[in-house]
Amino acid sequence: MISFSNISKQYGRQLLFVEANFQLNPGDKVGLVGPNGSGKTTLFRMIVGEESPEEGEVTVPRKLTVGYFRQDVEEMEGRSVLDEAIAGSGRLGDLHHELEALQVAMGDPARADDMDRILERFGEVQEEYDHLGGYGLESQAREVLHGLGFSDSRIDGDVGALSGGWKMRVAMARVLLGRPDVLLMDEPTNHLDIESIIWLEGFLKSMPGALFMTSHDREFMNRIVSRVAEIDDGEITVYAGNYDFYERERAVRDANREAAYARQQAMLAKEQRFIDRFAAHAAKAAQVQSRVKALDKIEKLELPKKRKLVDFDFRQPPRSGDKVVMVEDLHKAYGSTVVYDGLTMTIQRGERWAVMGANGAGKTTLLRMVAGALEPDSGQVRIGASVQMGYFAQQALQLLDPDRTIWEQAQYDFPGETVGALRGLLGAFQFSGDEVEKKIRSLSGGERSRLVLARMLMYPPNLLVLDEPTNHLDLATKDMLIKALKNFEGTMIFVSHDRSFLRGLSTRVLELSGAVPHLFPGSYVEYVERTGHEAPGIHS
Repeated sequence: MISFSNISKQYGRQLLFVEANFQLNPGDKVGLVGPNGSGKTTLFRMIVGEESPEEGEVTVPRKLTVGYFRQDVEEMEGRSVLDEAIAGSGRLGDLHHELEALQVAMGDPARADDMDRILERFGEVQEEYDHLGGYGLESQAREVLHGLGFSDSRIDGDVGALSGGWKMRVAMARVLLGRPDVLLMDEPTNHLDIESIIWLEGFLKSMPGALFMTSHDREFMNRIVSRVAEIDDGEITVYAGNYDFYERERAVRDANREAAYARQQAMLAKEQRFIDRFAAHAAKAAQVQSRVKALDKIEKLELPKKRKLVDFDFRQPPRSGDKVVMVEDLHKAYGSTVVYDGLTMTIQRGERWAVMGANGAGKTTLLRMVAGALEPDSGQVRIGASVQMGYFAQQALQLLDPDRTIWEQAQYDFPGETVGALRGLLGAFQFSGDEVEKKIRSLSGGERSRLVLARMLMYPPNLLVLDEPTNHLDLATKDMLIKALKNFEGTMIFVSHDRSFLRGLSTRVLELSGAVPHLFPGSYVEYVERTGHEAPGIHS
């Protein structure tokens, strides 16, 4: 269906692809992986014709429809959320809005002289719209928007009033409604909560078209993709299986390559010793020359690139009192919407509470009240003895000094630390080599998140309040963070849409659903086993 044949591409000195080959077949569900800057987005842009290879050929059949969800969203205003979702949904969306315009024209007395042409066009558009199933489009749009977390009032509200994250969801709805033959998705879970992610999994698995996507959500990839395409050293290598299979198979391939490299190095050393020993012996001259020529013809193997996590031994926090957070008869409302109506709970030392609930249930509100960033209407949140708190929220990313480099920020924050300790900390969060000289103003959202977390965990507080700490983090950093926090001896309360994070760290679950919150005295794994669902209101 879509094929890349011997494509080569480079930006300046950076080689992205060298005679790379790949084919996407009808109905394929393929995950695209590779380090940052390896060319994943470039591959998508080649498919939609926004870029071209310098050599080789990208073949996309002319009648193939391609939908592309990307991280940069254009301005949206002047329409309802529903109309905006329908408007960008391909041919059906165009017909939908042309029908609306024609209906307005038919009721306009000033256009009476043009009525025959308007009526003729209305008939043509209506016939095509009906043939393509357009009269179910509005209900389909509402279904998709509901699945992505929109309430009815938001669906009928002004799209221009939405935050950037919610506009991303509208952009995703447009692409999904277009029902393309090929769907390209760049990090689709970044701005979604767990309920919307679970809905999207079901949608993507059931759609008949092909899917080609990048994602930093291991669980999401595992449940959807049946092949993984890896960009590495300019080549595209395909693994037949999900993400976990890819990781295991990649490890086996790397081990085999290392063994082959070691065998070749031993052979080359043996041959070189013979050449060096007998180079001056006339009787052996022919043998020496023969071996020199043979060595020149051998294709030298290279070691696979290492992608191991940098281990960092995070210091353990000082011990707090046994009662870390006491929430007593907590009440909080926004206008007529009651979020908390008498919540009482105690967080004990060493517990790790995962706070779960649908949009608007009050997850971030609770964390802000625990952190002291928001006052309750009544009741209180008391912090226990000897508690030192670290609070991570997306707003914390704005507190970094944009004019400093990463290295300058680290030295400013920890002036007494050695260069080795600071490099170890930054390396654990995937900042190495020249990357530490990047200005903070130029960092992506994911890079800023990594830097904020690194600063927090150099001297960890004994209470971590974390609101979506894995947003924008790549899989390697997530794995490192989970591994580090498993050994954390303090207390945690967190919100996360990443099920690997929830499964790996939680020991308690606070479920916010309905009027009465449910305090579950077990881990997220036990919560799923006991309740039969992965999030409040989502049933397996």
